[in-house]
Amino acid sequence: MTIALIGFCVVFLLAFAGVPLAFSLLLAGVGGYAALRGIDPALYMLGQIVVDSSANYGMSVLPMFILMGLFVHKADISAELYDAAYAWLGHLRGGLAHATVAACGLFAAISGSSIATAATMTKVAMPPMRRLGYNDKLSTGSVASGGVLGVLIPPSVPLVIFGLLTETDIRLLFIAAIVPGILLLVFFIATVWFTVLMRPDLGPRGESMPYKQRFIALKGVWSTLLLFVLVMGGLYGGVFTATECAGIGAMGAFLIGLARRKMTLRILLECLKETAVTTAMIFVIVFGALVFANFITLSGMTAQLVEWIQTSGFSTLGVLLAMVAIYLLLGALMEVMSVLLLTAPVFTVVAIDMGINPVWFGVFVVVMVELGMLTPPVGMNVFTVKSLLPDVPLSTIYRGVAPFIVANLLLIAVIMAWPGLVLAPLQWF
Repeated sequence: MTIALIGFCVVFLLAFAGVPLAFSLLLAGVGGYAALRGIDPALYMLGQIVVDSSANYGMSVLPMFILMGLFVHKADISAELYDAAYAWLGHLRGGLAHATVAACGLFAAISGSSIATAATMTKVAMPPMRRLGYNDKLSTGSVASGGVLGVLIPPSVPLVIFGLLTETDIRLLFIAAIVPGILLLVFFIATVWFTVLMRPDLGPRGESMPYKQRFIALKGVWSTLLLFVLVMGGLYGGVFTATECAGIGAMGAFLIGLARRKMTLRILLECLKETAVTTAMIFVIVFGALVFANFITLSGMTAQLVEWIQTSGFSTLGVLLAMVAIYLLLGALMEVMSVLLLTAPVFTVVAIDMGINPVWFGVFVVVMVELGMLTPPVGMNVFTVKSLLPDVPLSTIYRGVAPFIVANLLLIAVIMAWPGLVLAPLQWF
């Protein structure tokens, strides 16, 4: 236990000193393993993990989903999604904020990236909201918070990484996440409704459009909806594996870009280059996390933690509430991927020993991790919006996301009280 705690301290110190997380995990993992078994076994373990992980067929799902998200972004469909959402929701008080959250959910469903969703929708949604006199607190809060839907709604990169780290079926994780993702979208829209109910001046009503014009607005998003139905329908129906689903999704997004005449050779090469760089970065991070997890397992920390929980008499609910507190603390101090990589391997073992379904636990972890994208002082979505709107004070954005943080916590309470909302869809596919 002592050497494991030292290993965690080394990771934190290196990370806060500016060493990339992947190399912090690798150095601490190899060093700790060498201290326990010797340098030769540690180096052999490192090489074995890199080779085995690189040859893992499941790892190929990552570059394809990343490439799919980039193609969707370059196809410039975000404006059409926003226009369609506004056509149906814009007449409500705070209608533009409602439309922003809905468009974020649609964009997240095909991009899988929270930061990309927040950045894209900031550019699309902020100008009309400012033009109609929306308060910056509501505007920036809805954009930054809507972005976290990309973490939960499949295809979700964090869900893929959780599956790879814990050897949990990625297809089942995607199926289990769909109801919580829809619920979170509903909770966010309800949050906007309640906010403007209390403070009508924050978000005035928009223009009411006739139904004919509303249906015309949907024509701009048919290709996007078709892509989502193809990818997720094929996955949920068992027609495609998760990896095949990612490849088909990437090809579909590429064809949409060609049809819209947005996919030039230069843009294609940019997407391929960015995909290669991002994939390499994530692969190295996964290697580091697996090496560090091997060291922690060898140290006996995981076994001791499980034994301590068993003998302490804590209930399952008590353990989950303790994990909620830990995730809130870590999410306020560390970047999302760091929290996921450090906690998922250890906490999953504890959860399975407590009789918790690993698929349910994966959704629970990702919902908790996404909170870290909104909470101060390290809220990546908040800083993304701030970088695009330098004139808006950071405190204003944090005040804007506060009600949405409450909505996230409400979702946690709901899936803890009714786990069937997560697990029941698994029986349908």
